[in-house]
Parts: sequence; C-alpha cells; structure tokens
Amino acid sequence: AEFRATFEGAGVGKAQADPATGRLIRVNPKLCELLRYSADELLGMAIRDLTHPDDRAAGDAQFRSLVLGEVGQYAVEKRYLRKGGEVVWVRVTATVVRGSDGRPARASAIIEDVTARIHAEAALKDADRKKDDFIALLAHELRNPLAPIRNGLQVIRLASDTASRERAQAMMDRQLTHMVRMIDDLLDVSRIGRSKMVLRRTRVALKDVVNSAVETARPVIDEAGHELHLSLPPEPVFLDADLTRLSQVVSNLLTNSAKYTERGGRVWLTAEPRDGSVAVTVRDTGIGIPAEALPNIFDMFSQVDRPTERNAGGLGIGLALVKGLVEMHGGTVVAASRGEGRGSEFTVTLPRLALESETVEYSTVGKTADPGVRRRVLVVDDNPDGAESLAMMLSLLGGEVATARDGQESLEQAERFRPEVILMDIGMPRMNGLEATRCIRAKEWGREVTIIALTGWGQDADRKRSREAGCDGHLVKPVELNALQQLLGDLRPARPE
Repeated sequence: AEFRATFEGAGVGKAQADPATGRLIRVNPKLCELLRYSADELLGMAIRDLTHPDDRAAGDAQFRSLVLGEVGQYAVEKRYLRKGGEVVWVRVTATVVRGSDGRPARASAIIEDVTARIHAEAALKDADRKKDDFIALLAHELRNPLAPIRNGLQVIRLASDTASRERAQAMMDRQLTHMVRMIDDLLDVSRIGRSKMVLRRTRVALKDVVNSAVETARPVIDEAGHELHLSLPPEPVFLDADLTRLSQVVSNLLTNSAKYTERGGRVWLTAEPRDGSVAVTVRDTGIGIPAEALPNIFDMFSQVDRPTERNAGGLGIGLALVKGLVEMHGGTVVAASRGEGRGSEFTVTLPRLALESETVEYSTVGKTADPGVRRRVLVVDDNPDGAESLAMMLSLLGGEVATARDGQESLEQAERFRPEVILMDIGMPRMNGLEATRCIRAKEWGREVTIIALTGWGQDADRKRSREAGCDGHLVKPVELNALQQLLGDLRPARPE
C-alpha cells in the first residue's frame, strides 16, 4: 500500500517494465499526463515504442546493459513521442530490481519532463552564436572604413598639391563619421535588438549615397578584379534619409556582389527615377541564387548551403540589415536571380522628396561656429595623442590651451592656469575625471569654470554620473569640430582678443 501510494502520487512520471521484453507493466498518472496516453494504452507498449526513432538504437543498448548487469543504473536525456507524434524531451533514470536468484525481475524508471530546459539551453546557445556573429560582423564593418582612412593618410603624406590633400581629408572625414556612427549604435545593443534604432534623417542627394557606398566597397571590388559600372540619372535626386545608413545598404549590396562573383566579373549599379520614388539596382555576373533560397534570402543568419558562399565568408546578416534599414526608410528591397551561375540582382526602391521639398533645410550639418572664438581651455586626458591633438585643434581655433594627463595633475594645472573651460576625460589613473571635477567645484575659483566631460562613455547612466559630479555638459569621443566650436561659442562672452 505504501509503495502504491508513493508510485501513484509521485510528481514525476514513473514506470516499471518487463526486463525481458521492455514492455510497460505499471505506469503512474503523471506519466500518462506527460505522454497524453491513458494507462490502458501505455500498458503493453514497449519503451522503444515511446522513444524517438533517432534515439532508439542508443536506448536499446542502454537498456540491454542494465538488464545484463553491466551497469547498476543509468540516467539519460532522450526524446519520447507523445500521443499524436509531438516530441518531448525527458530525463530517464533507470534501475533493475532483481530477485533472490539475482535474475532481473523488473526494470524501474523515473521519467522527468526536461523539454523547457532543453529549449532554453538551445536558445542560449543560439543567442551566443548570434552574439559571436554580431561581433564578427562588427569587426568586418569597422575594417571597411579603416582602409580608405589609411589610404588617405598616405595620400596626405605623398601629395604635393592642395586639391589631392583636400579630397583625401574629405574622404577620411566621411569614413571616420561612418565609424563613429557604428560605434554609437553599439553603445546600446539592446536598443538595436528591440528595433529601436533611430535614423538621423536629412535631405540627402542620391549621388552622395552612391559615392559614399562605392568608396566603402571599392577596395573589395578592386581586390577581386571586377569592373564596376555606374549609371545615375542626370537630374538630381533627393531623399529624406540617413546618409550613413543608406550608404551602408548600398555598400553591403556592392560588397556582396563582389564577394560572390568570380574574379574578373562585372558589377552594375543603376538608379532609375520613378513616380515619387527611385529604384537603385545592384546586379552582377556572380554565382547566383538558387530559386529555393530566394524566399528566405533576407532572413537573419540566412545562408545558402554552398561551399562557394561559405568560402566567401558571408555571415548571413548583411541582407537582413539591408532589408531592415530599407524598410525603416519607407522602401522595399527585392532579390532576383536566373539561377546558379547566372548572377543576382537586388533592387532597392525608396521614396524621393518632391521637387518643392528640395529647398527645405533639414539640419544644421555643415554649419560652423565662429572659428576665431578665443578661450582659455584645459584639456585633461590620459591618452597623450588624444590630449595633444585636441590641444592643437583648439590652438588653431585661437584658444589658449594647457593639458593634464590625469585627475591629480588637472587640479594642479587648473590652480595655476585658471581655465575658462575644462574638457575632462573620465577614466584616468590616480584620480578619475568625476573626482577631479568634484575637487575643482569645491574651490572658490572653480565654481565659475565650465567643465565638460569628454569621454568614450556615452550611455544615459554615464551622462547622469557626470552631471551629478558637477559637469556642465557631456560630449562623447571623438568630438566633431562643429560641436566643439558651437560649445565654445555658446559659453559666456569670450575674453577680448
């Protein structure tokens, strides 16, 4: 009676089986609930009848070892089939009850439902894989603008004419802006993951989008020996768009074409104005896309299972990003291919600005404050190159500049130099920037100084901490020249020249 009460009332599935045949001879209500069979249906069924076909061979071997006495018990996680064929993961702990003669009398098992844990572990593994893929993608995306920046530095060193230097500087500035924007987005990955990315839209010329994209993709195209053919409409086309993000869309498509086209191929980029929209098409002579893969080509982590594509190093993320960014701009993207080895074609259709909207000013990008504003500025940064380069830039703007390498030195320099403005790094040795700010604010002369946190930390919590420490503002590295000039111009009147 005690055994029966314990067996029947257990909170997990319990069963006993004939050790000779593996057929069930006793089951409890919890097992019936788990497998959705009645007790009468289960009795007479064999353990292997409940086991998933892929797990039956291993299950038979384990049960045989138990009956033969090769093992005293075993615990294994395997798949059972519920009534109707639904798969359920279970943990089976099995033992054998033997008679006085040592022969097996019955097999006894405890069966626990572990489906939720198995699925949770699979989800964690998938999330970890996606994290690794994201990091790999990030590294890839950051390397793209580094190439033209390095090339631009070499041009500046080698060129003797002003025009070449200015072109290289403009190119480097665009690529650096692209990198900074990507890093800004990385600061809050959860926001991106929840589809809360915010576009910084302005009136953008389509030719600027294409030029920026080509500049980014050109090294990959040239390295593969491809011919790139561009065809843009003669009349200006303007979009209400985020220049960096839209350039990322086009450069991703160009890079994909370059990677999946055999050496010496051809890539076309064409733009065709339509009623209220513009269609940008990237076409190539590459390996093409199988018809069965086209419906899922824009899915996250989608991979076409071909050795050629795997060797090209695709992460299966780029096209998903393209689709997401295009849809955020109110557009669409479609893929087409005539089959394997016959190239592919991606067409992005975007709404364009009406003619009467083209004179609207959307932002103050490109406007600069008076470059001759003079300030006495103390630059505090433990990175010597960062401190020196910023000091040089401020000096060229007409400022009187001193530097300090850590929080303690900033107190000493501020005491002597009496700056109007302090650009304060946060993470520094000896004394961090927040502690230094509090110490300066405690001085009578320090109450009127404008202190701006200039740091690589840009989350809301970081801004709150700098504000609580006494900072008047918070800028994230690398600071844009216009932002710095605007900051200096917005302060109380500068000292007379």
